[in-house]
Amino acid sequence: MTRSVTKIFAVTALAAGILTANPAYAASNPYTPERVCGAGFTQIHSSLLKSGRDTFGRVYLMYNRSTGYNCVVSIKTVFYRTATRTVATLTVKGGKSKTDVGNFKYYAGPVKVNARGKCVSYWGETRDTRLDFADATGGRKAFGNCK
Repeated sequence: MTRSVTKIFAVTALAAGILTANPAYAASNPYTPERVCGAGFTQIHSSLLKSGRDTFGRVYLMYNRSTGYNCVVSIKTVFYRTATRTVATLTVKGGKSKTDVGNFKYYAGPVKVNARGKCVSYWGETRDTRLDFADATGGRKAFGNCK
C-alpha cells in the first residue's frame, strides 16, 4: 500500500510541475559523429569536453579510409538546444588548422581535411550557459593517427 501511495504522489507531483528535471540533462542530443561527418567515417579517437569536473560534450576524430579524409565534430551533451560558443578544429601536421566556430545549438563541425598518410591533431570546445567565460575543452594537441 505504501508503494502505491508513493507512486501516485510522485506521478501527481510531476504532472503538477512540482518535480522538474534539470533541462540541461532532460534528453539526449539527437546528433552523432557518424551522422554529422557522413557515410564512410568511423571514429578513431574522442575526448571529453571538460571544464573542471564538469563534462559538457565530446569531440570526435573520425576517418574515412576510402577517401583519406579526417573529420572532427564537437557534440554537446548538455546545454544543447541553446546556442553557445562551440568549436571544432582539425590540424594536419605541416599545414594550417581548419576550424568551425560559432554559436551552435547541437554541435560544431564537421571539419574535414584530406590527411591520408599525415599526422593530425584535433580540438573542441563548448561553453557553459551559466558562465560566459567557462569553456569546456578537450582533444589532442599532439599529432597522431598518421594514416
